[in-house]
Amino acid sequence: MPHPLLDTHRPLLDRALQAIATRGYWAAFAESPSPKAYGEDAPEAGRAAFEAHLGKPFELGQPGQCGWHEDETSPYGMPLGIRYPQSDPQALVQAALAAMPAWQALGAEGRTGICLEILQRLNRQSFEIAHAVMMTSGQGWMMAFQAGGPHAQDRGLEAVAYAWREMSFIPAEATWEKPQGKHPALVMRKHYEIVGRGVGVVIGCATFPTWNTYPGLFAALVTGNPVILKPHGNVVLPAAITVRTIRAVLAENGLDPDLVTLCLPPDHETAHALYTHPEVRSIDYTGGNVFGQWLLDNCRQAQVYAELAGVNSIVIDSTDDYAGMLRNLAFTLSLYSGQMCTTSQAIVIPAQGIDTDQGRKSFDQVGQDLAQAIERFLEKPETALAVLGAIQSDATLARIDEAAGGGMGQVVLAPKALHYEAFPQARARTPALLACDARDSGHYAREQFGPISFLVRADDTDAALALAEDLARRHGALTLAVYSTRDAVLDAAVRMSWRAKVALSINLTGGVFVNQSAAFSDFHGTGGNPAANASYADSAFVANRFRVVQRRRHA
Repeated sequence: MPHPLLDTHRPLLDRALQAIATRGYWAAFAESPSPKAYGEDAPEAGRAAFEAHLGKPFELGQPGQCGWHEDETSPYGMPLGIRYPQSDPQALVQAALAAMPAWQALGAEGRTGICLEILQRLNRQSFEIAHAVMMTSGQGWMMAFQAGGPHAQDRGLEAVAYAWREMSFIPAEATWEKPQGKHPALVMRKHYEIVGRGVGVVIGCATFPTWNTYPGLFAALVTGNPVILKPHGNVVLPAAITVRTIRAVLAENGLDPDLVTLCLPPDHETAHALYTHPEVRSIDYTGGNVFGQWLLDNCRQAQVYAELAGVNSIVIDSTDDYAGMLRNLAFTLSLYSGQMCTTSQAIVIPAQGIDTDQGRKSFDQVGQDLAQAIERFLEKPETALAVLGAIQSDATLARIDEAAGGGMGQVVLAPKALHYEAFPQARARTPALLACDARDSGHYAREQFGPISFLVRADDTDAALALAEDLARRHGALTLAVYSTRDAVLDAAVRMSWRAKVALSINLTGGVFVNQSAAFSDFHGTGGNPAANASYADSAFVANRFRVVQRRRHA
C-alpha cells in the first residue's frame, strides 16, 4: 500500500520525475532568501536557531559516545565553541544494522515518502543551515543560502527521483506461466524484494558540506541503506543540523533514528576502521586525490563514489563579445574565491592572440584586460564580501602566498588581502592570475585549489584544444569551456569533450557561468575521467546501491 507521506508529497516527486526526463529549468525549492518564499519570520528565526548552537554541546542521543569534538573553526574569525559528540564507529555500525530491517520493510514507497518529508523539513530550515554553511565553510551569504540550502535540497531530491524511478521498474510480484502444450502449464508465483546493500558512509567536504553531501546521503537512504555521515572536522554544524533533522523525522514515523548518525572519529585509525568495515557497502567522498585513492584502493568491500581533484580548462580562440566574456570570467574566477571543484584553472590562449569584436587582442593584452575586469568587479567591498567569502583552509592560504611570490609563473594579477568591516578576522583574498607557457605544466597541470588561475600560452588553437583534452584525460576535469566564433573550432571542442568525457560550456557571456551546475538539468561530473567516477545524478549513481532478492513458489 502507498505510504501516507508518499501520497502527501507525490506531486513533488512527479514533478521531479518530469524534470529529470525533460532536463528543462525547474527548481523544487525557492533559491531566493525572500520572506515571500519562506515566511516573514524565517530570516530572523533561522539566525536565532543558528546562534542557539553557539558555545553549547550539540546533543544527538547517539549510541557509543566516547568524547566530544571541539575543533571546528570559522574562516570569518567568528568564535563557534560548539561541541559535537564523538561516537565509537563500531557502535554506530551495529546500531545502523539494527535499524535497517524496519527501514527495508517500509518498501520503496515508504522510504521515498519519508525522504521527501525530510527534504521538505530541511528546506524550512534553510536560513539556519545557510548561517551554518557560511560560518564554517567561508561561503558568502547568498551562496551559503542557495548552495547550502535549496540547491543542495534540489540535488537530494534529484537523487531520490532517480532512485524511485529505478526501484519502481521492479514489480513487487508477478505470476509466471509457461505453456506445456497438452500438459498443464507451469505456474509460479514470484516476489521481488528491494534490499539495500548495507551501511553507507558519506564523507563530507569542507567547502560544500551539504551540496556535495545530500546526493549520496539521499541516494543511499532511499534505496534501503542506513547512513553514517562523517563530516569534515572543521565544518561540522551543517551536517549535524541535517542529521538531527533526519533523526527527528525517523522517530516521528516510528523508526529507529539510529538509521542515520553523525560520526566524528577521535583519530585517523578509528576512521579508517569505519571505512574498511565489512558491513560498510557504499562510500561517498568528495575531496583530494590522496585520500580518495586510499579509499578506492583499500575499501574493496564497498562501492566508492569519489569526486576528486581535477584541472578545469577554458580555451579562448575568438569572441564576438569581448567585454561580456571578460565579465563572465571575472565572476567565474572570483566566486567563492575559486574554492569550487568546477572553477576554471587553466585558461589556454593561442600565442598569437585572439580575434574579438574590439579588434585583435594579444596574449598579454587578454591577461591585462582580464585582470582589470576582476579588479573592477571586486572594487566595491560589499561585492567582494558577497562573492569572495573567506578562505576555508590554511593550505589554500599557503598556495595563494606561493602564487603571489611568483613561484607558479609570471604574476599578472597579484592576490590581495581584504578587510571586511563586518568580519574583521575573516581570511579574505582576491584572485591570483598567473601567466606561463604550455611547457610549464608543473605549475598549471595539477589542481591549485583556491583563487589561482593560469593564462597558458599555446602555439595555436589546435594546440590549445589538445592541451585541454590532455589535462582532462590525464588529470581529470568537471568543467570545460570554449570561446570561439568559428564553427570548426566549436565542432572540434565538442568532439574533444566527448573523448575527454567532460561537460562543455560554449561562449558564456551572460548570467550563466561555467562553474555553476543546475539540478535536474546539468549532470555534475560524468564519471568518465579522473576527476570523478560518478555523476550527480544519473541512474548509475543510485542503481548499484540496492539489490533485488526474489523468492518463488508454485502457484
